[in-house]
Amino acid sequence: MVLKKKSQDHLKRWITGLAALPVLIGCVVAGGTLFACLVALAALVSLWEYFRIVDPSGASLFKQPVIMVGYAAGLGLILCAHAGRPDIMGVVLGLNVVIAGFLSLRRFAADRTVLESVARQIQGLCYIPLSLSLLVLLRSAADGVTWIFLLCAIIFAGDTAALYAGTLWGRHRLSPTISPGKTLEGSIAGLLAGLAVGSAAKMLFLPGWEWPACILFSIAVGIAGQVGDLFESSLKRASNVKDSGSLLPGHGGVLDRIDALLFAAPVAFGLRMYFL
Repeated sequence: MVLKKKSQDHLKRWITGLAALPVLIGCVVAGGTLFACLVALAALVSLWEYFRIVDPSGASLFKQPVIMVGYAAGLGLILCAHAGRPDIMGVVLGLNVVIAGFLSLRRFAADRTVLESVARQIQGLCYIPLSLSLLVLLRSAADGVTWIFLLCAIIFAGDTAALYAGTLWGRHRLSPTISPGKTLEGSIAGLLAGLAVGSAAKMLFLPGWEWPACILFSIAVGIAGQVGDLFESSLKRASNVKDSGSLLPGHGGVLDRIDALLFAAPVAFGLRMYFL
């Protein structure tokens, strides 16, 4: 019965992934407004899932002004990136802190935990829409399509290799207190898969890319992705939540699907724009 359920979960995972792949490819290739809209949708849905995980009060998210400001600021970050104005993104983050702080002062007398809500909101804003906005900036850079596909391929290949290698050969737990199912063997397989993808991209699409840079990019992005996966797992474990949502059959929620990408995106953007 357990093996049958696992097989069904894997089948759902592949069906969902293959169904979403044409949408992702089409939006990345199209770029511009279409890609920004896809990123904005992913950011807002993931923020909603994040707040459901970290907010222990159970209160409606749409009745909490601090959280609503977070949605607006998150959308603002994506719009700034789409407009090619990364210089304004810091202003958006700063104004979010000011407005959230002001709203918390009004509630402080009746609710001393409101400051914790502000901290969770700021963390969520930096964790999700800020990271995703860097994808919009990366897409608009030179050879942006190639670098977005490379980033996603490294993450997806690493996730898949880690899952199946860990299932088949995993013996040593990577982080049992956070995610008992993840293994050191799976982690190594994921990094090797990412390195293989990076090497193939270098030979096929980026022949002028130096091998040391290729290896650095592939391994750094792979490690960041695994840390991102573990970070989201720690959020869920702290709140006793299994999945961030149920929107994607076989994957859970949108946040479950992009958790690795959220940590890998800043690393990829920084390496590509400033070092490679």
